[in-house]
Amino acid sequence: MLLHFGQVPVVVVSSPVMAEEILKTHDAVFANRPSMTTAKILLYGCVDIGFAPYSEYWRQMRKICVMELLSVRRVKTFKRMREEEVACLIESIYGSSLIGASVDLTAMSHTLSTDILCRCAFGRKYGDDGQDRFANLPKELMSHLLSFSFADLIPSLGWLDTVTGLIRRLKKTARELDSFLEQVIEEHIIQKSSSNDLDKEKDFVDLLLQIQEDEDSKISINLTHDNIKALILNMFVAGAETSATVTEWAMSELIRNPKIMKKAKEEVRRVVREKDKLKVDEEDIQEMDYMKCVIKETLRLHPPGPTLMPRESSESVNIHGYLLPPKTRVMINAWAIQRDPDIWSCAEEFIPERFTSSNFDFKGLYFEYLPFGAGRRMCPGISFGSAVVELNLANLLYWFDWQMPGGADEKELDMTETFGMLGARECPLQLVAVPHFNQI
Repeated sequence: MLLHFGQVPVVVVSSPVMAEEILKTHDAVFANRPSMTTAKILLYGCVDIGFAPYSEYWRQMRKICVMELLSVRRVKTFKRMREEEVACLIESIYGSSLIGASVDLTAMSHTLSTDILCRCAFGRKYGDDGQDRFANLPKELMSHLLSFSFADLIPSLGWLDTVTGLIRRLKKTARELDSFLEQVIEEHIIQKSSSNDLDKEKDFVDLLLQIQEDEDSKISINLTHDNIKALILNMFVAGAETSATVTEWAMSELIRNPKIMKKAKEEVRRVVREKDKLKVDEEDIQEMDYMKCVIKETLRLHPPGPTLMPRESSESVNIHGYLLPPKTRVMINAWAIQRDPDIWSCAEEFIPERFTSSNFDFKGLYFEYLPFGAGRRMCPGISFGSAVVELNLANLLYWFDWQMPGGADEKELDMTETFGMLGARECPLQLVAVPHFNQI
């Protein structure tokens, strides 16, 4: 489907065959990102990994993410941080459950994701000491990045972005975030110079500063502070919001499907009980096959990026008889592909069992199922995000039974999605937690 957003031609792809053409056959041609005013101001001229143009610089930045920051090995080193933050969440929910109060799982999931990312990125949480400016960072950044800009669609009217106040708001937020991140980097530099603790757990900033100083590094670019700050902001935009959104949609679907909820809870509790444990460890999750199917089905019905991140052609290319000129923007409608009744039986229903005997995964190999994209520019943080979602969901199912507030019918739960890049819930998910155990 060809649309025109102002002066920009936009092709919307809604079939696996055409998605494969874009994301695999002609992946290199469509590896660019469209230029966005908001990203250029907030992300230091797009020197991050998400919005940077396809180039040798981008390849080196992706190598840093894949090999140093978000590899499976590195994600495992953050295990203790994830488990401690999830334990804090469970204690908070337990306190509310004792007085019968409903809990806002939307807010709690977002706080959990932000706290985990803060500890992994900075080595500590921000907010406990009064520095709560960072608490709303993911939502604020995402909101700004999605702001409408005249310059992006009708360049001759770009001056209107100043009149509407967009440029002023973006620059104000950029200055505040830059000041905060510069302070964080300076703290890490001081700590490194004054500490001989070789056993200290390295966070993202430590690792990036180490790469910056390593003359023998396999990375062929010189990392500046701006590069580091842009990459950290990417982590928060892509990591915190998506993990929290997937968790709240999973719980939404489970509360509306009591039989599936019961089956998932029984599996989680059985796995933990058979190991004679009193809590869920990340190692246990490898045996929770049905819960993983629940997450896969959640990602099918509610992909964290319904139309993925937009791409842009770098040259003319023929796709199935259609000539797409350079600078054509392409959006992959993963939401429509994953609900296509010609591909999925009972496409609108939540049926985790469809994944129990299939080879589908979310690593970009199956173009009928693209929750994290595919090709060169697919999400590099799948391992990190999956670890957060799996541990959070397993603990929610292990420690509590869940009900609708006021004894309302589960089918009455509002499942309306917001308009935007994430497709999050429009209404916060409010549920009542009933402790399964007498104490935690």
